Amino acid sequence: MQDTSIQGFSVRDAPEVNDRPIIGVIAQASSETRAKYGKTYIAASYVKYLESAGARVVPIRVNLTAAEYTKLFNSLNGVLYPGGSVNMFTSGYAKSAKIFYDLALKAFDQGDHFPVWGTCMGFQQLTALTSGRKLLTASKGTEYKSCKLDFAPDYKSSRMFGKVPVDILTDLATLPLTANFHKYCLTPKNFTNDAKLSSFYKILSTNTDEDGMEFVSSMEAIKYPVYGVQWHPEKNNFEFNSTLKITHSDAATKVSQAMANFFVSEARRSQHRFVSPEEERAALIYNYTPVYTGPSDAHFEQVYFFD
Repeated sequence: MQDTSIQGFSVRDAPEVNDRPIIGVIAQASSETRAKYGKTYIAASYVKYLESAGARVVPIRVNLTAAEYTKLFNSLNGVLYPGGSVNMFTSGYAKSAKIFYDLALKAFDQGDHFPVWGTCMGFQQLTALTSGRKLLTASKGTEYKSCKLDFAPDYKSSRMFGKVPVDILTDLATLPLTANFHKYCLTPKNFTNDAKLSSFYKILSTNTDEDGMEFVSSMEAIKYPVYGVQWHPEKNNFEFNSTLKITHSDAATKVSQAMANFFVSEARRSQHRFVSPEEERAALIYNYTPVYTGPSDAHFEQVYFFD
């Protein structure tokens, strides 16, 4: 097959499009207030977010064996690392994230497209996986805050934003549409000073905290289909607790949908399959019932619990 360059990296001629993509979402340990429902969880907003763009979802449980994760990798068409609050080096979330990250890079080098997306803590997890160390800085006033994006000069040539309609990009650059819920961040200085990070990723947007400290808010890998945002595109459409101060305007919901559409379009390029329809059905998140936690959980309306 002939190699072609598509928005920043060289790929082989596109294979047949997979119109039934299935994306894995990594679970994480439940907080003390959620533990009564289950030891691990996935917020339902991530599931709805991916489903809204035409994907199905499989929960990736923590503490599986390497063989079980590899089998899942070969069955799925992409993976999403959600936000949360667990250790980026020792948690079950981190360990499973590393396995998928390593497999995705190896697969791409062999001509097998498998996209990886990190949101908030997932973004931070990507920085740890790539650099091998913690490069985060405490930020101030970056929780419960929606921001506009300060785009890098060449962001329109990126894969993440390159095909987003102009009106949505204009709204992203001028309106507070990206929901932030983080206490730590990656500064451009720390990014640039780490050779592994700066040679692997390209900064697409930044923001500033309450004290004017700049931090990276969107990035994508230069060569690989790996993407990270410090903000939460899924919350605009699916989380409604008023204390979260999330924007639910028409413009905000279009941003959420555009980001979901992009990542699912990346997953459509993967040809991984489950070995049988029966195994596929057994793995899908349809087998689980989300719990309505809205009255007691400030962050999520519904949550899937496991274990």
